[in-house]
Amino acid sequence: MYRKSVSRLASLIEDPVRRLRFLQTATYPPRRNRWLIQFLLILMAITLFVLHSGGSIARPTPPLLASIPIPEVPPIQAISAEPAAADVWTVETTADSETYSNGLRINNHFLVAAPPRSWLAFPVNGGEPAHRNDPAGVVFHSTESQQLPFESDENSELKRVGESLLDYVRRQRAYNFVIDRFGRVDRVVAEGEVANHAGHSVWADDNWFYVNLNHSFLGVAFEADSSQLSPGQVRSAAMLIEMLRHRYQIPASNFVTHAQVSVNPRNMRVGSHVDWASGFPFQAIGLPDNYVVALPAVWAFGFECDEHFTVQAAESLKAGIDLAGAVLNRNAAAERLPPDEYTKRLQQRYRKMLAEVKTESLDAVAAK
Repeated sequence: MYRKSVSRLASLIEDPVRRLRFLQTATYPPRRNRWLIQFLLILMAITLFVLHSGGSIARPTPPLLASIPIPEVPPIQAISAEPAAADVWTVETTADSETYSNGLRINNHFLVAAPPRSWLAFPVNGGEPAHRNDPAGVVFHSTESQQLPFESDENSELKRVGESLLDYVRRQRAYNFVIDRFGRVDRVVAEGEVANHAGHSVWADDNWFYVNLNHSFLGVAFEADSSQLSPGQVRSAAMLIEMLRHRYQIPASNFVTHAQVSVNPRNMRVGSHVDWASGFPFQAIGLPDNYVVALPAVWAFGFECDEHFTVQAAESLKAGIDLAGAVLNRNAAAERLPPDEYTKRLQQRYRKMLAEVKTESLDAVAAK
């Protein structure tokens, strides 16, 4: 009865921030304080009915998978405005390179064949998953490779180390693109094919849930140690992003770092890999600060962030983690469930999606 009263009263609060603060305070107070809060609820109810007599009451949403509730999707575009994609076209194509109208040049010397891109996208509003072949986003990586001083005296060694790295990436089919320390862009795995860059990983946007991003997202790696990029790398990344956004209509909110998407299904923790947990120059390369987006691994799939991850996270990424936790608590309250129970349901949904993705991958291999 108490929780029903809280939920009904919360539905009358139109401002989402005030509603969330009210739910976080009132949903699970210590039992000894409930008589006092109930008295205050009566007073607040009288005031709210007077101020919001024309307000509407929210309706519960239908289940997504086998009675598991659909979480309310945070307003991603309200958090970070979507910049328009520039018009970029191919100027010239040769056997070894491509040149684009914005100045981008892509080398194809290390290009290697890989399996074709095919994957499942799960609608956030329920329904059957959709089969897709186009990339839905980009995951930024750092190679964590040997870093020599970026100085003219080291030029020969810098070139040698970079070529050795590209040879390794080619053998592993590890990324779609690599941007070396001079800012040169090499395509290693074509956009229509799958690179082995993300492993167990998750993301979500306004329309879709994504599970295991090797197939659904492109991998772009910087020859770096997750601390700093050279000016040439920043300029080239900006041009590459312009081309990819125009060619594949990728929303700006789907350009994310490996640390934001990497998860460990065994312990249900975020941050199995933590490259670019901080320091990624989103704004310098023409993107909004996507660190602040509510972390989908938390609010959509029930993963948790341990101290190892949060210590390495940028302040803006910590804000994204906190926002995700607030969204999870709000959705749990809307379902009249304790947060722990609601989190278990989200984890159950993740495992069902993961099983479907793995089955899809096995079917694709068998069909060859």
